Formats: sequence, C-alpha cells, structure tokens
Amino acid sequence: MPPSAHPRRPAAVIIGASATGLFAAAALAEFADVTIIERDELPTGPELRRGVPQARHAHLVWSGGVRAFSELLPGVVDDAVSRGARLIPFMGAGVSRAPNEVWFRRFLSNHHQMLLCSRALLDQVLRDHVLAQDHVTVLQNTTALSLDGDKYRLTGLNIRTGDDTRTLTADLVVDASGRGSHTPAWLQDLGLPPVAERRVDAGLTYATRLYRAPGTSADIAFPLINVQANPAKAPGQGGVILPIEDDKWIVTLGGTRGGEPTNDPDRFLDFAFGLGHPVIGELLKNAEPLGDVATTRSTANHRRYYEKAKHWPDGFAVLGDAIASYNPVYGHGLTVAAQCALAVRDILRTTPLTAPGTARQLQRAAARPVAGAWDLAVGQDAFYPGATDTPPTALERFLARFVDRAVETGASNPHAMAVLLDVMSLEKPATWLFSWGMLRPMLFGPNRPPLQGPPILEAERKAANS
Repeated sequence: MPPSAHPRRPAAVIIGASATGLFAAAALAEFADVTIIERDELPTGPELRRGVPQARHAHLVWSGGVRAFSELLPGVVDDAVSRGARLIPFMGAGVSRAPNEVWFRRFLSNHHQMLLCSRALLDQVLRDHVLAQDHVTVLQNTTALSLDGDKYRLTGLNIRTGDDTRTLTADLVVDASGRGSHTPAWLQDLGLPPVAERRVDAGLTYATRLYRAPGTSADIAFPLINVQANPAKAPGQGGVILPIEDDKWIVTLGGTRGGEPTNDPDRFLDFAFGLGHPVIGELLKNAEPLGDVATTRSTANHRRYYEKAKHWPDGFAVLGDAIASYNPVYGHGLTVAAQCALAVRDILRTTPLTAPGTARQLQRAAARPVAGAWDLAVGQDAFYPGATDTPPTALERFLARFVDRAVETGASNPHAMAVLLDVMSLEKPATWLFSWGMLRPMLFGPNRPPLQGPPILEAERKAANS
C-alpha cells in the first residue's frame, strides 16, 4: 500500500504534565500524536516537584474520580494500590463531620470508594501509565510562550527549550497548565474579548505536616478523619488526617480569615486541638512529626466561563484547573481533571478532531464536570465574610439550607447517604439531591438520632494512642 494511503494522524499539543495534562494525553492518544510540554524536569520516582506546590497537602479522589481514572487508564487504580495507596469504602472507613457540624454515620451500604495516597505517588503512577503509551511524547524543561494562529483557528504553540525557540504545529492545543494559566492573555493577544470570570475566596490558609503513623495505627485499616469548617461560624477551621503509604499520615489543617494556621511547628498541634472538635489533636498527640509545616494560601475558587464565549478558535481547548480552580478542602480537583478528559474522549469518538467547531464542543463538554464541582464549592464558600463582592442570592441561600437538610438526613439514613455521596463524589449532578431517594427519608424517615461525637471506634483510638 503506498504511503499516501495511510492518513496522517492529527497532532495534539498539551501544555503541562499535570494530572490534567496526563489525563488529557490518555484521552487524546486514541486519536492523535500527542506532545506534552512541561516546564519542569519530571522526577523519576514519587517525588514532589516545583510545578505542583500543592502536592504536599492532603488530596482525595472521590469515587467519581476513581471511576474516571479506571475508564481512562485501565489498571491504574490497582497499580496505585499495589504501590501503597488505599481504596477505602466511604463512609465506612471515614470519620467525617460536615460543614453544618453533623457527624456522619459510617454506613457501609453504598458503592462509594475513595482513593487515598500522597500526591507524589499518584502523579508517579499516572506518569508511568500515560508516558508509556504509544503516540505520547513529553518535552521537559520547555516553556509555552504563546499560541500560534489567529482568532479563528490555532495552528500550533510557540515554545522555548533553553535558548531555542520554535513553533510546534498542532491540530489541537490543550491548556492543562492549572491555576497559572496564560489563556486569558493569549486569547486577548489573538484579538478575542475577555471571557466572564467569577472568584469566590473564603480566605482559607492550609498548613500541612507529615507524621509517622502513631502507635499501632499502621497495623489496622485506620480511617480517614475529616473535620470540615463551618461557614456559619467564621473564621471557619477544619482539618483532615489522611493515612497514606509507607505508614505515614498527611495532616492538613485549615482556617479562613482571622483564624489561619501558621507554619510554626510548635503551634500546629494546638491548632488541631482548637478545631470545632479536638479529635484530630487527640489522635496526633503521640505522633512523631516528619519535617516542617508547609503552608499555602492559593485556595480561592476561580472560574472562567470559556464555554460561554461568543467566539472560540478552532484547534484550542482548556481543561481542568485552567478552567476553574476550587478550594482544595472539597477534594474535587483530580476528579474533575479526569472527567474533563473523559468528556473530550467521548466527543472525539463521534466527531473528527480537525472538524470545524469540534473545539467548541470540547470546551462545552469539559464545562459540565467543572460546573458540578463549582456549584458544590461555591455553595459553601460564598457564605464566608469577604468571599465575594456580591452576597449570596436568595436562591443560593435556599439551596444552602436544603443541602444542610440533605446532610442531616444522610447522616441518619443510609439511603439518603447514598444519594448525598452520589453528588459529593461527582457521579451525579446536584439536582440528584431532589430525587425521591433523598426526599422520601427527608420527609418521612425513618431517621436515626444525630450522633453526639465522631464515630471513631475505641480500637482505633487505642491503636493511635498506644
């Protein structure tokens, strides 16, 4: 068969070897030759890197993310578990207090699972799976400079490696560069008007310290401990204990304006005891810290409504945190990243990558998982003082009250809990909270009385304090 009989595979360029970029590469490799542009040098093992400063803090992958991970990269979750990650039933292996200070019962009668591990381990597993694929190449120590093309169609990406600048020709350029995305400026450079944006900033500061799992807690399936901040009692303060690989705990504490934690190691434990409930401090009192305290203030919810742009260039898409970044306390960033990539893959299975209008379809499809996570985060954070220039609307206040009622119902009824977790894990849209599975127990029960404290087992307390 002559060479001309083999159609050329389209070329795709992805900005950033972040989790979003890796998921995008996994999705696009089915249809195109993919080149990932990464400004850092990628580690060869499960190590922290400069380009992911938030990696030190606790990260959760909800069941909606676990499902998306497995669909994009079959076997990746099992591989992570074989390297030390934990796949836990949630809420069965979780001790959690909701923002309205209701403690959830540890119901086991649902399918929801959560993946727990360090971000460094997860990123390494993703790199190993994605970069081993055919049709995927990564250019390290390379910076994206600008988009190549015009406001109607992009034709590539201008890059710099060392002192060398050049243009990579591409049929599709994907911005997966995260919170620091340059897309707003790049689109204006092409002559396009700015898109609508919204920012909701609860003023949260995170402080994280790594601990050796205390006592004999590493010998049992120690639960995730999560005390969420209450927006109705500013400053909101909360924390999480995340048991991870290598018999370690990641402990992340947070506080909003006026109640922020510091990087002072001598004050870390006191802050943990001063949360709305002292359970995290009680479990840490005999734990050995491993290193200093790391803090971050980059926790605002920030969304760019690219899907609503009047004009959108062919050959360009923005995914993950480059569309919207969230308060990390809700743990939705990784799930949204994988679901955005799945949305891209599903569109391209029915629509040619190079067809006019495909990029707009991709952008609109990616907005759907973004919107779900955004509504959940902003529905809480908009109530913190100073979070937004515009106060919550009457509808937002009604929805917040309804969610509080749904949380109370889910805490006392396993069927309502399953519905609540469907939404929180981004498996179902927020409208699912109005389904009969929630409304029936909300209106008619039967519901158990509320718990008066965290449902941590005595054996678990003894293991941590032995």
